[in-house]
Amino acid sequence: MTGLWRHELRLFLRQRLALPALALMALLSIASVWAGMAEIERQRDTIARIQPQQAADVAAIAKWVSVEGDAGNAAYYTFHATWDEPSALAFAAIGQRDVAPYILRIRALGLEAQLYESENYNAELALPGRFDWAFVLTYLAPLFVIVLLHDLKSGEREAGRIGLLAAMARNQQALWRRRIGLRIGGLLAALLIPFLIGAALSGASPGLALIFIVVAAAYILFWAMLCLWVGSRGWSSVTNAATLAASWLVLTLILPALGNLAINSVVPVRQGVELTLEQREKVHGGWDKPKQETMQAFFKAYPEWKDTKPVEGGFHWKWYYAFQHLGDLAAAPQAKAYREGLEARDRWTGRFGFALPAVGLQTILHRTARTDLNAGLIYQDRIRSYHKQLRRFYYPYVFNEVPFREADFVKAPQWEHR
Repeated sequence: MTGLWRHELRLFLRQRLALPALALMALLSIASVWAGMAEIERQRDTIARIQPQQAADVAAIAKWVSVEGDAGNAAYYTFHATWDEPSALAFAAIGQRDVAPYILRIRALGLEAQLYESENYNAELALPGRFDWAFVLTYLAPLFVIVLLHDLKSGEREAGRIGLLAAMARNQQALWRRRIGLRIGGLLAALLIPFLIGAALSGASPGLALIFIVVAAAYILFWAMLCLWVGSRGWSSVTNAATLAASWLVLTLILPALGNLAINSVVPVRQGVELTLEQREKVHGGWDKPKQETMQAFFKAYPEWKDTKPVEGGFHWKWYYAFQHLGDLAAAPQAKAYREGLEARDRWTGRFGFALPAVGLQTILHRTARTDLNAGLIYQDRIRSYHKQLRRFYYPYVFNEVPFREADFVKAPQWEHR
């Protein structure tokens, strides 16, 4: 049996497109892993740089704020850095980390406008984007499967060897299984070995890396089965190639694009920028409302501050932070609807994934790598929780009119990364 496999391997490697196809597949896989790791390393470097810069900014603000000890100035001018660390497998499927912010500096002002300055996109149904390993697997690997399998039998038939093979082979099914196995095995090796090296260098969990391997193998097997089915029709090699190329175009580009349009139509979602503008309008409207009306509305949400010294005269930080938060509360229903719309689109994407292999593949890869929409929303939830801690930290100083000194800056809540 070993001799038969060795013989088939020699025959396979003698084919004009065999070695170039496998070499190009390996080169693309290596390039995508390298590009993905370089991008994630750049993101990690940015996250690492933001922390000392954040400390330097706070130190500079602390020096001049502590002179007067105005807590309102401390809360207004101090930015607090948040960041979302990439997972070990993010290099292979960058997903929404390419379009959604992974670093956000926030203040104790209205949060909604700070959150939605960048949009959340449906990466699984978008047209091809960043060149990463998931891109190579989803869009390019099927073309290599087509190149290697479209003329598996038709090529032998057109060369006049199909009858001779049938006569010489002891077991025709075993013969074709060996040929298919060599082609798919070689392609998977060229595709997966660079990924495994990248996963090992990144310290990825073996279990999560195994998910990538399994779904990649299943995806390649799907395209192999499609090639074999088309090849069984008895058409010429040229017809097989054209049919499979058209299938690739429809399944990986056209139908996902149409699905994206359908989902956007069925589940309309306002743009995050619109929500930002609306929240800011509500905040700016607070300048024109009577101070007592604003404070009474704020005390309904935070009754613990209702017995503090009343706001009188012109500008006062109590009043300012009160209508900042009221702007968030007023925009909360729109923010909830926006999020629910994004989640509904994501669910529909998952449903499309059962019918469209390319969509289903990227959904699994991005979810496993924690680079999907859900990961971005989890980051937002963590920011909301942190912003609440910041407000509860500053409010006692602001509403009790307690001086804010340089030593108080180090007491502020710190962002806890995962």
